[in-house]
Amino acid sequence: MERTIRSVLDQDYPNIEYIIIDGGSTDRSVDIIRKYADRLAYWVSEPDRGQAHAINKGLKRATGEWVAWQNSDDVFYPGAFAQMAQMAAKKPGADLIIGNMNLIDKDDALLRDIKYVRPTYRSMLAEGMVLTNQAAFWKRRLHDEIGYLDEGLDCGFDFEWFLRVLKGGRTAAHVNAAWGGLRMHEETKTSNRQAVFDREYEKILEGRKGSLLSKRYHQIRRLILMMVQGNFNYVVRGLLRRANLH
Repeated sequence: MERTIRSVLDQDYPNIEYIIIDGGSTDRSVDIIRKYADRLAYWVSEPDRGQAHAINKGLKRATGEWVAWQNSDDVFYPGAFAQMAQMAAKKPGADLIIGNMNLIDKDDALLRDIKYVRPTYRSMLAEGMVLTNQAAFWKRRLHDEIGYLDEGLDCGFDFEWFLRVLKGGRTAAHVNAAWGGLRMHEETKTSNRQAVFDREYEKILEGRKGSLLSKRYHQIRRLILMMVQGNFNYVVRGLLRRANLH
């Protein structure tokens, strides 16, 4: 948790409203939070009804124009907030701005880099999670328009939320830089709850799942945009990885 907190407080961006919602942890989390309490806008440690409920509690307290959430084991990279603010100024019509993400181990070592392109509603229907909360910011007013995270979902609430954000032609922007690190270890939901993810994704996509043709189209779109961004080595590595799987 402390690395997560530091990754926010050490950003080279002055206007940060940092809210921490802890689910009543019985480890050292509260002691760590208290260590930085004077630099937090708000914090609380109390039982909640799940991760989506905890995130919603924080989002409802936020007052800034742009909001995001970061999980307690994950991190933002230096410069992420400043780069996001620069893109927001450049693209004032954007409702969602994303960066790239790294998979990291328990010691912050890089396991794999994951690069994205500008996401759309159709690309999410076709390819799934084409962005990540570890490197995503959106305008707070969207919660007034489309609500908050679905607290009935345990693992797929982020996927369902970003689908709602992008539905209706809302504009997204992408910055080709690593903004966040997703920590991978055997205790994370991403590692040990794949069956729940799959079940919830099927429920979310029921009646609107993209066709195979749409999936191929968006794969080609992503490949082209990657090349335009100059990510040639990344594309080659991805193609080699796919070839080795067959």
